[in-house]
Amino acid sequence: MRPSARCSTLHGYVGLAESFGLDPTWLLSRVELDMADLAVPDKWVPAVAVARLLEQSAAESGREDFGVQLAQLRRLSSVGPLSVVLRDEPDLRSVLQLLIRYEHSYNEAIRITLTEANGLATASVWLELGEPAPTRQALELAVAALLGLIRRLREPQWQPRSVCFTHRPPADSVTHRRLLGPSLRFDHEFTGLVFSSRDLDCANALADPDDPDIRTYTREFLRSLPPPHEPDLVDRVRELVQALLPLRRCTMPQVARALGVTRRTLHRQLAAHRTSFVDLVGEARAGLAERHLANARYTISDVSDLLGFAASSAFSRWFRQRFGVSPTAWRAAAGVAIPGTSSSAPVS
Repeated sequence: MRPSARCSTLHGYVGLAESFGLDPTWLLSRVELDMADLAVPDKWVPAVAVARLLEQSAAESGREDFGVQLAQLRRLSSVGPLSVVLRDEPDLRSVLQLLIRYEHSYNEAIRITLTEANGLATASVWLELGEPAPTRQALELAVAALLGLIRRLREPQWQPRSVCFTHRPPADSVTHRRLLGPSLRFDHEFTGLVFSSRDLDCANALADPDDPDIRTYTREFLRSLPPPHEPDLVDRVRELVQALLPLRRCTMPQVARALGVTRRTLHRQLAAHRTSFVDLVGEARAGLAERHLANARYTISDVSDLLGFAASSAFSRWFRQRFGVSPTAWRAAAGVAIPGTSSSAPVS
């Protein structure tokens, strides 16, 4: 099933498109959306349609900063009912953890992870659309919106250590530097934000410290939202599969051993969850393939290795069977440039 996104993702789109001399009605129709859709923020539409709309709008207007500009028009309410809870979380760590746990409540295609190491926090962002589509503008919108959210919770002038994108830099980065800050990195290994881990424990500027009882009510409201999927055996297997794939040690006996059960027990437990080890490996590879193919730094051979295939030809056969096109054709349809020699140094 195609992942969807709330129409609030496109808040401000019509006005921005018109300001650049575009016809938003025509552009929406090209991706099978309607102007009436945008009038209902809680309506869900295909996430791939949103991504294609942003790319076409950027191309038609000649503005490579279209997604970044649109992010400036986002409101906290763009993440839907979850915004009520985020407003009163005590610190940034709590806000980001909820934003990640409840991704499904505002955008089914977005993936955000938060990791900490050596005093730095990294919020990585990627999209899983399930089909080839250019994602540059959608990713820039997502990262700029995340940055805007953190600034709203911390302070308007807050700057991360770096703002990173896997795609190449725009021809003119003036707007990107003005809106995202000076520490921009393109052609990077991941897309997202890097900042000090200390920021995670800073107080939420929107929370009311004089009304501690309000969080009791927001927590009650949180329980009214569709609950996030709670980690279970299947999730543990998925995590192990993703860790073992690039090591080419992703076998059922290896995963069973890591879980402390026999292969037969693992097979029985997965069957009780109406899945199998083969299915989970296929799902993990599909998500990772889409993520890595979107990164121009990786060759097809690199992606094949990261997914644990013995040879690129085996990866290509699997990919075509899974998605109906070759990895190269997928990249072409998604507008991913062939890896070059561009530097990942900060844009100056």
